[in-house]
Amino acid sequence: MKKIVPILLTLLLSLLGINTQAQYHDDILGNGYQCRTIEQPDDYDGKVVCTLIKKTAPTESKKAIVYVHGYNDYFFQRELGDSINAHGYNFYAVELRKYGRSLLPHQDLFFCKKIDEYFADIDTTIAIAKMEGNENILLMGHSTGGLCLSLYMGQKKGGIPIDGLILNSPFLDWNLSKFTENITTPCVSALGAIFKRVKVQGASDEPCGYAQSLHKQYHGEWEFNTDWKKPEGHPKRAGWVRAIHHGHKKAHKGLNIECPILVMSSDTTAEETFQWNEILKHADIILDVKEIQSYGAKLGKNVTQAIIQGGVHDLILSTQESRDEAYRTFFEWMEKIHF
Repeated sequence: MKKIVPILLTLLLSLLGINTQAQYHDDILGNGYQCRTIEQPDDYDGKVVCTLIKKTAPTESKKAIVYVHGYNDYFFQRELGDSINAHGYNFYAVELRKYGRSLLPHQDLFFCKKIDEYFADIDTTIAIAKMEGNENILLMGHSTGGLCLSLYMGQKKGGIPIDGLILNSPFLDWNLSKFTENITTPCVSALGAIFKRVKVQGASDEPCGYAQSLHKQYHGEWEFNTDWKKPEGHPKRAGWVRAIHHGHKKAHKGLNIECPILVMSSDTTAEETFQWNEILKHADIILDVKEIQSYGAKLGKNVTQAIIQGGVHDLILSTQESRDEAYRTFFEWMEKIHF
């Protein structure tokens, strides 16, 4: 049976129009990371690709972790992949369509009309990881990537062989005032049904507080491509708001995900400011951590909740002490679920 599975996966990918012979090449991250571009079926804007980034464990392993990035983001967190490899797992990251390495000149950065547009990119990544000999797979998603994976697993139910789901500050609700969430957002969502490309929020004129807390150019310790992860943000469109709004409504009802789930968040939410304040390096200034944990508890039958002291929105980009706690938390959880 194990010999038949790769053949069936190869056939499936071929039927989907995905080139299984595409070659890996050295990724921009260096240090043993490789990537390959995968053509997907065209969408409403034309040609679409996703990008698969991987780094293989130093000793032979048949277990892999697949990572999905957040909004205004791409995979640059090399420390994450290196740490996963050091624990004996193969690492994959999928750069979703219209993000980072997968962005094509004709595309509107980060735009989607429905969250499930990304499901084909996740399907492809899992199928390739399986085809490359990984018998056990765990999914990990940050922010919008966490919302996307939650909806993906909720739709698939037990129909896909996933051993666990790690959510790093998943985007399960807006961090807005009650009036905005209950009145304004539904109105914008309704507008997005017809006027999908209408801009409802512009980019800022200066780097946001979150970007300042991360990038070396300001007060952080990380370097990233500011064309792919924009410090000033990127205009949001009504169609995208509609996609997120509908995703949230599904998540709030509960998704009955069958695999074990770890929901991680910071212990503190703080208001984002453009004027620098040291609290920006020790709190989630993007989402409400209480809502992350409240809605996270509804995602499945086996949910573990973890609070990371002093963590920022992307917990693995927190200051050293907090990100060490985040790594320790999810690796210990993986041991508990016998991954």
